[in-house]
Amino acid sequence: MRLQIHGQFFDLMNIFKINGLPSESNPYLFNGDFVDRGSFSIECIFTLFGFKLLYPDHFFLARGNHESVTMNQMYGFTGEVIAKYSSTMSDMFTQVYNWLPLCHCINDRVLVMHGGLFSQDNVSLDDLRKIERNRQPPDEGLMCELLWSDPQPQIGRGPSKRGVGIQFGPDVTEAFCQFNKLDYVVRSHEVKHLGYEEAHNGKCITVFSAPNY
Repeated sequence: MRLQIHGQFFDLMNIFKINGLPSESNPYLFNGDFVDRGSFSIECIFTLFGFKLLYPDHFFLARGNHESVTMNQMYGFTGEVIAKYSSTMSDMFTQVYNWLPLCHCINDRVLVMHGGLFSQDNVSLDDLRKIERNRQPPDEGLMCELLWSDPQPQIGRGPSKRGVGIQFGPDVTEAFCQFNKLDYVVRSHEVKHLGYEEAHNGKCITVFSAPNY
């Protein structure tokens, strides 16, 4: 189960109701954007952190583009934390974000990241493992693109409509999967009203799990 929730606490509870609570036999991967926009971001992230402590080997959290100081200040989480707790607590969340994984590789066959693929060819999984992640996301490079990029239907690469990251076509996805011996990639980062969307001949799957977004 691969999800993003954007501060929608009651939707998070509904996900657990439908799919079962996390456990050793029911693993979850939450694919970034735990907070911002929704009104109960603190409740969401504390719930996620609690399950991570309970099931460290069966409950996984990936960093999204909203797990950053700039986005939290702009879209509400910083204000919510200060209103409910303190600025010190806000700083502590920032420290935790800096250590979240940027992607997960499942069974050596599926790569899961929040955003998408890269402006350069032949990026390897070892290249991703070497990223210095204990920092705020930069405006360019592999870390930025993992958090911000989006797929496009056209071949090749293009500038991102977001102004950061890139847009990547089906040929880029195919080449990346072939180079790294992957079946497909799974990402989030975009609203999909059915909850998911397949693109790039089934090799790029977008999952979005915040229905009241």
